Amino acid sequence: MVPEYWNKAKRSLARRDEVLASIIRSHPGVALSTRGDAFQTLARSIVGQQISVKAADSVWRKFSGSVAAIEPRAVLRAGARGLARSGLSRRKIEYLLDLASHFHAGRMNIEAWESLDDEAVILRLVEVRGIGRWTAQMFLIFNLMRPDVLPVDDLGLQRAVRRHYAAGRSISSTALCELGEAWAPWRSVATWYLWRSLDPVPVDY
Repeated sequence: MVPEYWNKAKRSLARRDEVLASIIRSHPGVALSTRGDAFQTLARSIVGQQISVKAADSVWRKFSGSVAAIEPRAVLRAGARGLARSGLSRRKIEYLLDLASHFHAGRMNIEAWESLDDEAVILRLVEVRGIGRWTAQMFLIFNLMRPDVLPVDDLGLQRAVRRHYAAGRSISSTALCELGEAWAPWRSVATWYLWRSLDPVPVDY
């Protein structure tokens, strides 16, 4: 399901930013999408922490094959030994088991979060072991489909900004935030298209 704001955001960003206008034109017919499953979105974000998209896809496929289903009960049933077959680090296995435990125990009231602002959702999520600000922001973008999230710590976003706006030079988090101000209130959309400039195949969370 394409977010209802998507086309409006594309037009707005293209008018304001020549770089984004070019990227948007180069990627027609694709848009942010979600499986709509909160557990899977968070699990995939944990798997993808601090590794490339290609590496994350490989580990995710192995992880998917190591459990009967990508749902909390199946992950808990597989346990640490079963998850280890997927090539996950010991730390990420601990995080996934803790996440599954939170969902299985009913401690993740996702439906109630729809009425919360982005920062309030982040505060709820970072209470779970292994979920930091980046993972929470991926949840905001790919599950709640919030339009104005700028994940400044995301390695892909940093690479794209260096390529398109900084002539390959490093850019500070402060400078990235300042650049992102020009994209508000559609920073999630700008980020998504900058990801596409590096990898045209969207990640499906």
